[in-house]
Amino acid sequence: MENKYESLENELNDLRQALENFQQEKERVRAIIGKIGGVPQFRTKFINAIFVAVIAVSVIISVIAGEQLRLLMIELATVTLSVKIIYLIHCQTRVNHFKLWILSAIEWRINEMMGHIKHIKRAVEENSE
Repeated sequence: MENKYESLENELNDLRQALENFQQEKERVRAIIGKIGGVPQFRTKFINAIFVAVIAVSVIISVIAGEQLRLLMIELATVTLSVKIIYLIHCQTRVNHFKLWILSAIEWRINEMMGHIKHIKRAVEENSE
């Protein structure tokens, strides 16, 4: 009976350790994703606010100012939107590069494990003969 409780206690300790390892790995991955832009930082929010403000001011001035500043404000809004689109493309490129890196690492590990499995299979076949 006591042996049964010890085995249950050992199993619970193993599960606790696995859970702690999982949580540490999750936090590590979250930190990596945050570095590449997964979590908006203050700087990103500030830049977005500036973009919105410049476009809003440009549109308001182009409506209010009449013919003199209308073309200039429309051009300013267009340039601002173009810069924002270029920035978004840059951010997406970084994310895609990270995804490629992760997929390559997974593929490398799978190929490594397949090599180990083939080696173990050969060893088992040699021992059974």
